[in-house]
Amino acid sequence: MPFERDELDLILVPAGLLIMLGYHLFLLYMYLHRPHTTVTGFENHDKEAWVEGVLQADKDEVSNALTVIGSNTSAATFLCSVCLTLGSLIGAWLGNSSNNIFRSTLIYGDTRQSTMSIKFICLLTCFFLAFSCFVQSARNFVHANYLITTPNCEVSVEAVKLAVIGGGDCWSLGLRSLYFALVFLLWFFGPIPMFVSSIIMVFILYYLDTNTKPLHPHRKLNTEKLSATISRRGLVARY
Repeated sequence: MPFERDELDLILVPAGLLIMLGYHLFLLYMYLHRPHTTVTGFENHDKEAWVEGVLQADKDEVSNALTVIGSNTSAATFLCSVCLTLGSLIGAWLGNSSNNIFRSTLIYGDTRQSTMSIKFICLLTCFFLAFSCFVQSARNFVHANYLITTPNCEVSVEAVKLAVIGGGDCWSLGLRSLYFALVFLLWFFGPIPMFVSSIIMVFILYYLDTNTKPLHPHRKLNTEKLSATISRRGLVARY
């Protein structure tokens, strides 16, 4: 029985998705059991130290911390708007049944109407999932902002850590959804580009997600000793 090119999607597309899912399951395992070997765990360690420092700082440093959280909130909100806009455009494109750009004979793969609908639905799902994750990221950062600025009340450090790290984790999930969206986008040009991009994406993500640096101890500074050192250096520079 001869092999038809329409059947290539049934082999390469699931294989590419399994490669991507397998890598992310491996990354999840490493994040839960050996977080220091992942960039996310390394960054969470620094965020915990940042939260502890913020809650023990004076008003000026707290103001700087709120600027940091505000920047993260603005970035998450911007990506929310981008994902929602792209999802709406794809939905409008899907509603127009006269499109035949991706049904060219140059595309080596299945170009039937049913397959094209599946491609659009997968791409839409990734964008709306990314939108949901970025919304949750912004919500966590806003909650952290409220906790840090709560007046006349002792705020739990763990609660602020949970909000900040939760916002970062949702941000990471949103980016992962966009990575999957890129792979599904290349599927429109055939199963071969989709499969190749899945392999390349895994190698790139492994390089970006792996951490080999030791965790920073984040020792608390002795402010009195630091002030004395600065004053002594000022006297030496004067004379």
